[in-house]
Amino acid sequence: MKEIYIKHIAARLELKAWQVENCVEMFADGDTIPFISRYRKEKTGGMDDAQVAEVRHWADVFDEMEKRKETVLKTIGEAGALTDELRARIEGCVDSTELEDLYLPWRPKRRTRATAAREKGLEPLADALWDARTADPAAEAEKFTGEKVATAEDALAGARDILAERFSETPEIREELRRVFRTRRICSSVTKAGREDPEAAKYRSYFNFSMPVARIPSHNLLAMLRAENEGYLNLSIDADPQRCAESIWRFWSRGRRIPSKELAEQVRTAGEDAYKRLLEPSISGEVLREAKQKADIESIRVFGENLRQLLLSPPVGQKRTMAIDPGFRNGCKIACLDEQGRLLYHTIIYPHPPQNDKIKAIMSVQRMMDEYRIEAVAIGNGTASRETVEFMKRIRLPEGCKVWTVSEDGASIYSASEIARQEFPDEDVTVRGAVSIGRRLMDPLAELVKIDPKNLGIGQYQHDVDQTLLREQLDNTVESCVNSVGVNLNTASPWLLAYVAGIGPSLAANIVATREKKGGFSSRAELLEVPRLGAKAFQQCAGFLRIRGAENPLDNSAVHPESYGIVDRMAESLGVSTRELVGNAELCSKIHAGDFVTAEAGLPTVNDILKELAKPGLDPREQAAEFSFADDIRTLEDLKEGMELPGIVTNITNFGAFVDIGLHENGLIHVSKLGPRGTDPSKVLKLHQQLTVRVLGVDLDRRRIALGLSKK
Repeated sequence: MKEIYIKHIAARLELKAWQVENCVEMFADGDTIPFISRYRKEKTGGMDDAQVAEVRHWADVFDEMEKRKETVLKTIGEAGALTDELRARIEGCVDSTELEDLYLPWRPKRRTRATAAREKGLEPLADALWDARTADPAAEAEKFTGEKVATAEDALAGARDILAERFSETPEIREELRRVFRTRRICSSVTKAGREDPEAAKYRSYFNFSMPVARIPSHNLLAMLRAENEGYLNLSIDADPQRCAESIWRFWSRGRRIPSKELAEQVRTAGEDAYKRLLEPSISGEVLREAKQKADIESIRVFGENLRQLLLSPPVGQKRTMAIDPGFRNGCKIACLDEQGRLLYHTIIYPHPPQNDKIKAIMSVQRMMDEYRIEAVAIGNGTASRETVEFMKRIRLPEGCKVWTVSEDGASIYSASEIARQEFPDEDVTVRGAVSIGRRLMDPLAELVKIDPKNLGIGQYQHDVDQTLLREQLDNTVESCVNSVGVNLNTASPWLLAYVAGIGPSLAANIVATREKKGGFSSRAELLEVPRLGAKAFQQCAGFLRIRGAENPLDNSAVHPESYGIVDRMAESLGVSTRELVGNAELCSKIHAGDFVTAEAGLPTVNDILKELAKPGLDPREQAAEFSFADDIRTLEDLKEGMELPGIVTNITNFGAFVDIGLHENGLIHVSKLGPRGTDPSKVLKLHQQLTVRVLGVDLDRRRIALGLSKK
């Protein structure tokens, strides 16, 4: 990669150029983001996976820019207009907007008024006006009248069209106007459809709204753009046309001797036309797209952080689980799962209205509890959830068995997916949905990777943002979570394995096939027996895969196989075996990291090894905690201002946090209730956090609940 790009990335991300350069070299060598951030800290200076992912993003951006430059240079060269100065400016670009500005005069375009004027032979007249070589534009224009141009005024009009296009294609003018527009306000006004369509009521706060472009929150802008796309709003930027036209005039007149008022009038008229007809729509659109891009990035950041917290939700672990997808008329679907999440049995009970077959339901559930030795109960949080939790209180639970409420978001999407059909080809969608609820309790990460994150009920305006950027962020987040936790090589599904560094769907399928054929892996080294899994893939994935009960205890740790020799030397220095050292924090504390630094493994790597040896294979996720809603709150009408209730954070956005208090409707803690202006809600609250909230207001007509944090 060119030095200009490396320096730009380093400056943008506040890194050293050598850190960026090393990352780029490792990407070129096929190294993955998790591997680089975990096992190559000496080369990155300790960059985390988010920083490495940012470098990867910008490296890809500049790879595409370099390809674009080739097209630009070729097109301008074929037009015979590529000077050394222009080539240098193009090759030195690190900004796509600047590059497109330079390319604009030669970029293929639709037929324009300037095109028609050139075809009439009026470009020399435009040149004379542009270069201020005539004091009498009308007399000069007479020279161009004839068969194609009837009058001198027609000639001047055509010349002004050419000048207007030149102004609109001048990089310096475009950048000056961008600076002006960026300081102005974005304004919205309601359309006729917005006034008449009841669906537009949700955008009422934007019917007459304005805010500086530079300060508008991402959720406000994305909502306004959605309303504009739906035909309910008109958006504009309130730049002053006179000021903008004057800036065009100043650009042209600077350093020129203007021979007459008549010439000045022609150029001013062309500049005003350039602004109104060409520049204002173009620059306004560019600045709005620029603002949207910033809003997209912020919205995607929020989504990514929510997804990270959701995927890293505390697991209950490998427990025999009863999963219940609650319902009224259609009953409660029950699936009993073993410790590995395999389906043992399923049925439907009808403890709620209209059937109210409680006695039969109790007997059925009690029998399943005993027969399948249930250790945990997962109840979906949808319709009839509260009633089902109450029903389960009538059941004699085995000692240690607890009842948990689990989010159903995305369960219906999963149950109808190709993945679900592959897992349960002989079961219907209701059974698959119940199984998913149970598995989410056991291991949220392993189950949720099967579902498109956009269907998990988190984030803000995720369907309105740049989908390519969103997919990149979400893929990076899922990959980061999977690899930070580690994956059990002998039990993981192919969909979970696919997110392990260096594997992907194809190798994941091969690993599962080999595992079934062998009856399980007994060492990481056996991965090399997997078809198409070569040395590079092994290097990338091995440290993130765990084998419980392996002959070498390091195979169940985050220590990479390339560092096993270091651990052996550590054990030897203490006069113990490697097996005795692994997991013995007291022995590990006696090792001096500096004694084991080598040319290949620096101090950061050795310190990581020692941390891992003290607690090998430690799951970074917290332990699951029990929770229950207020027993006396059943409907929105039960809420009273001032009440304090237990709740769970279900979604975090830039404008606040949504909290489940046990009703169909979630309440909102507005950002203004979380701290001073500018507070980031994600810095105050976490997804699935249990907290006590105060009811600030209830809007029964709009089914909205305003909440605040409890002062207790």
